[in-house]
Amino acid sequence: MKKVLFFLLIFLAFANVNAQIVKPVKWTSKVEQLSDSEFNLVMEVKIEEGWHLYSQFTPENGPLPAEFKFENARGNYELVGKVKESDYKKQYNDVFEVDEYYFEKKATFTQKIKITNPKLTSIKTKIDFQVCKDVCINEFNTFTFQLPKTVASTIDKPVSSADTAQVDKTQIAATAVKPTAVTEIATPKKADDRGLWTIFFLAFLGGFAALLTPCVFPMIPMTVSFFTKHSGTRKKGISNAILYGLSIILIYVTLGLLITGFFGADALNALSTSVLFNIIFFIILIFFATSFLGAFEIVLPNSWANIVDKKSSKSGIIGIFFMALALAIVSFSCTGPIVGTLLVESASKGGIAPIVGMLGFSSAIALPFMFFALFPAWMNSLPKSGGWLNTVKVSLGFLELALAFKFLSNADLVLQLHLLEREVFLAIWIAIFGTWTLYLLGKITTPHDSPLTHISVGRLSLGLLVLAFTVYMIPGLFGAPLKLISAFPPPQTYSESPMGFFGSSSENKQDLPDGAKIGEHGIITFTDYEKGFAFAKKVNKPIMIDFTGFACVNCRKMEINVWSDEKVLNHLKNDVVLISLYVDDKRELPKNEQFISKSTGSEIVTIGDKWTDFVITRYKTNTQPYYVLTDLNEQKLNEPISYTPNIDDYLAWLKDGISKFK
Repeated sequence: MKKVLFFLLIFLAFANVNAQIVKPVKWTSKVEQLSDSEFNLVMEVKIEEGWHLYSQFTPENGPLPAEFKFENARGNYELVGKVKESDYKKQYNDVFEVDEYYFEKKATFTQKIKITNPKLTSIKTKIDFQVCKDVCINEFNTFTFQLPKTVASTIDKPVSSADTAQVDKTQIAATAVKPTAVTEIATPKKADDRGLWTIFFLAFLGGFAALLTPCVFPMIPMTVSFFTKHSGTRKKGISNAILYGLSIILIYVTLGLLITGFFGADALNALSTSVLFNIIFFIILIFFATSFLGAFEIVLPNSWANIVDKKSSKSGIIGIFFMALALAIVSFSCTGPIVGTLLVESASKGGIAPIVGMLGFSSAIALPFMFFALFPAWMNSLPKSGGWLNTVKVSLGFLELALAFKFLSNADLVLQLHLLEREVFLAIWIAIFGTWTLYLLGKITTPHDSPLTHISVGRLSLGLLVLAFTVYMIPGLFGAPLKLISAFPPPQTYSESPMGFFGSSSENKQDLPDGAKIGEHGIITFTDYEKGFAFAKKVNKPIMIDFTGFACVNCRKMEINVWSDEKVLNHLKNDVVLISLYVDDKRELPKNEQFISKSTGSEIVTIGDKWTDFVITRYKTNTQPYYVLTDLNEQKLNEPISYTPNIDDYLAWLKDGISKFK
């Protein structure tokens, strides 16, 4: 009986090892016929409980977005629009500092096509995707969509109604798809309530800032007085002021609707992740900032203002609406750059964000007009117009200038040009906020500033606040994390000097072994297994293989929260040779190094494919993070571990493996 139990335990242990190959998703596909030459290619996936599969619209620098590849399309078929998705969820990821767009439990992807080659019988499609839970898996799936044989005879010639009926029967049999009503897939929800409320709040603050500019603020008492004194009765004056405020909201919300309607929700979201989008918006924000700083005024054509002014003389609701439109046009030199910036930011979020943004902005503009119409005596408490209004305008210019470089940084990160590394970005921000400090303290002036005889308490307070922020950023040049603004500058690893300007000479690039780099927390790291293994033999140290990914959330959590521990870091720096293998590295291998995997039968084309096949073949798993300690004969020193957020557990695992190295 003991022998039976012993062999049973061995079998279960062996089964558990092989069970490490995780397959949390199951794919199915079908073809839906729309006409003789148009079809929907439908890909459906079921996702195990707790796992997330990421949308194709997931922003850069976050988890890996789904990517679709349709083979041999040229001359055979046309893609009609982009792949449409079922609804997904959105959540902010504080590790990558971007929003995640993901699916839970199930998802549907649909691509509409139009056949142009009547001899085409099938279409091959590949989807690369990432799924994550406590670990992440980078996978792909291929589909072969079989097209009806009768398509060839129906594309180029008219078909009678009788023939059509016969064709439909044949096609249904060929595709094994029951005839169903074809419905348009709903546009995904691009933002959760929290994200939209954040946009609304920030846009409201932008509207309040616009209210304090020279073009808008003086209009408040003038407009309110007009309604209260020229409306006949107080009740009528209040109702007219409220209509005026609602007209302002309607005008700006309509602008948001036009932006969303013109580009489309999906297009806005796709633009937000593109290099071209970020560069164009960098240029736009520089243009707006230069205007606010006094180089020139952005004005709409005078003819527009004249036409609207004539319309505003009419009585009733129409006249009030055109009065609001006149305000929007006349104040454009002040509000235009703010509106443009808000549209840029909200467009980068996608979906209905531009509409929500304009609602927040216009509400802040409109509320004072309605509020002071209800309580006109409170207008006496308003500060008088003066040079402080231009100070607000110039301050907004400095903020827009700083924000512009965030968009340029996004483009640089995607292209990996290293033109705007962390130190350069911070140096630019320090220069911008430092100059703003000098302006607030009266040391420099701009073209439209009034003569300054003294500095108000409010201006001095703001100047000291900006100065403190400027000083706070300076240590970032030397490696400080700057957690208050961590979402804005590039990550610390995207730096001229990952160890800071005062890193020890032993950590400089010229002293590094062949194939090594300075990784997280200054750990000497290899990203090529062969070179790392050769170095380990040279220095006679055990090897720690870190199967990781650029888009692996829990990999970053381990590096930030566990590897940073003093005791863990000491072992990683001094007692092992660290080899980090990125399974999502999309760089292609040289042609002579590409091969077909003996384990999976997949074509190994990229560096990431190579390391994925390596971990599957040797360690029977496909998850990240995954840590393996080996000796110089490539034998495991102890059992590998995956995501282990408890520092004591991870440290014990490290010590155990290192102690067994001979």
